[in-house]
Amino acid sequence: MYGSAAHNIYAQNNVEVESPAKLIEMLYEGVLRFNAQAKKAVKDKDIEKKVYWINRSIAIITELISILDLKQGKVSKYLEGLYNYEIQLLSQANVHNDITKIDEVSNVFKGLSDAWRETNNVAH
Repeated sequence: MYGSAAHNIYAQNNVEVESPAKLIEMLYEGVLRFNAQAKKAVKDKDIEKKVYWINRSIAIITELISILDLKQGKVSKYLEGLYNYEIQLLSQANVHNDITKIDEVSNVFKGLSDAWRETNNVAH
């Protein structure tokens, strides 16, 4: 279900990933970290850093979309729509310096991360 493209991102950065499940967890955590940095940049009125961190979050979400296996059914299609909506929210946050939209995306990814971790702990 998870292509090698996401793994290559981490391999290029010399980050060792034990499993595809761990990689997804790391990607979710990356969105949360980058959103926190973007939120700080908005508060600091640092436009350059805001754009940088929001673009990093969007890049991760785009990668999450690219590794979805849409043949897996409803969950994959739901996630594709959800991820695209989160990109829209981050784009709006970028244009309007809207921390509430960054928080909304972070809340969604916190929930996804928790659910992912719980699902994969049960599976092992």
